[in-house]
Amino acid sequence: MAEPGGVLLVRALERQGVGRVFCVPGESYLPVLDALHDSSIETVVCRQEGGAAMMAEADGKITGRPGICFVTRGPGATNAASGVHVAAHDLTPMILFVGQVPHEFRGRGAFQEVDYDRLFGGMAKAVFEAETPGELPALVEDAFRIAMEGAPGPVVVALPEDTLSGEGVSEILPFHEVETLPPSQERMEELWSLLAEARSPIMVLGGPRWTDGALADIRHFAENWHLPVACSFRRQMLFPSLHPNHAGDVGIGVSPKLRARIEAADLILAIGARFGEMPSQGYELLTIPHPSQKLVHVLPEEREIGRLYQPTLGVLADPASFARKAVQLAPPATVRWSGTAEAAHRDYLEWSTVRMGGEDTGFVDLEAVMAHLASAVPDHLTCTNGAGNYGGWLHRYGRFANRLSQLAPTSGSMGYGLPAAIAMKLRHPERTVVAFAGDGCFQMTAQEFGTAVEQGLGVILLVIDNGQYGTIRMHQEKRYPGRVSATSLRNPDFAALARSYGAFGERVERTADFAAAFGRARSADGPALLHLLTDPRRLSPTMRL
Repeated sequence: MAEPGGVLLVRALERQGVGRVFCVPGESYLPVLDALHDSSIETVVCRQEGGAAMMAEADGKITGRPGICFVTRGPGATNAASGVHVAAHDLTPMILFVGQVPHEFRGRGAFQEVDYDRLFGGMAKAVFEAETPGELPALVEDAFRIAMEGAPGPVVVALPEDTLSGEGVSEILPFHEVETLPPSQERMEELWSLLAEARSPIMVLGGPRWTDGALADIRHFAENWHLPVACSFRRQMLFPSLHPNHAGDVGIGVSPKLRARIEAADLILAIGARFGEMPSQGYELLTIPHPSQKLVHVLPEEREIGRLYQPTLGVLADPASFARKAVQLAPPATVRWSGTAEAAHRDYLEWSTVRMGGEDTGFVDLEAVMAHLASAVPDHLTCTNGAGNYGGWLHRYGRFANRLSQLAPTSGSMGYGLPAAIAMKLRHPERTVVAFAGDGCFQMTAQEFGTAVEQGLGVILLVIDNGQYGTIRMHQEKRYPGRVSATSLRNPDFAALARSYGAFGERVERTADFAAAFGRARSADGPALLHLLTDPRRLSPTMRL
């Protein structure tokens, strides 16, 4: 029996196990909105397409299956591009469904018409357009497959109005599972030989497609072989911070001792990490194309192995399949580098432990904030953030316990923290979810606080207010000292903004007041916002005006 395209599309999503979509409504996909009304899928209505796309991207990070976003054509699509960009750089499975003008209007400069191939072609793994209603379910299945296979990423599906409102017949398609890529036995034997010959190896974890089981396997592998383990930029959730093999993170503001340890290593095991600009410290940590260290590069995408760095051993495998095989590798009776993991962990603790009792500057000290969070919520804390120098305190002093403890964009996108917190709290309401946002970062997606209120989500938002775009000010001081330009911000009372939504809001001006304020925020019925006044002279954990 023929059915409307919108109904066929929504049923196809249900068959793929979709239980939630994020959207900003638009007239270009009204048949989908109508079909969602009677479906089993929850529709989360957002305030701006960029926030909706970031929520979908974060949902994809959390679940490992594509996060789903619907936006209208034209301005809706261009707004949503920010979330697609995050998914492209973070290798996150995500599908953006975007409205399009009717076929008969194409190419005429119709109202809000956009060429999506040109707009998204450089970011998305694929861009499809549905020509007929009957092909919509097959397009959904293709989008899921492409978004999840190999290195995950975003897929864009354009939905012309006449395709959604027209009728068609479609076959029932199966639930699509992501294919595994196990490493070959030959590659694992080569890895054993390289490890057996090494004297100072180190492992670096990063990238997508990790599961709780895979992280347990890679932890046991590190323990068996006494390997120090570092995490790539904004992937600190891949290895417990307080594990005795943890060596720190290779990102912005890397510990000098960790950098020296990697430079002095004779073998680097990069598992899932592409080693792009940030973890490679501006492409200086590993020489291109031939690293001075022996490099074992494990990636789920063949074309990336050797594209930037020529590895000693390239292993085509997804992290979970590799970890399952690696934990079975028995170490030799004597491991030459025994004790280096413990030494690396001591260096990490020295670098990342807050020294309490410092100078009272009359502002909120972010080091003390991080210390309190670690003690108040040790096991079930999720920290999310966007971009800004405030992230330096989070990444240096934060304690990450498990896969769900961190959500942050490797692309450095501002405004990400609040949408990501909403996605996490929807998936895991039992967790304490704290979103970090600078005053500039927050105002990129501040309107999504209304989404949190509407959903009744008890996220805690820390707005870190230093009255400026601090990252840009830092770069100005380095390159144009004393010439402040276009970086000052005149901000509202953010706590009053939260209260205007009917939520909890409190202004915190001094370090001594934070712990009690955080306790009140945590006890609030629904979202809470703490407006933290911080010292504008503190540009980063290591730089002061």
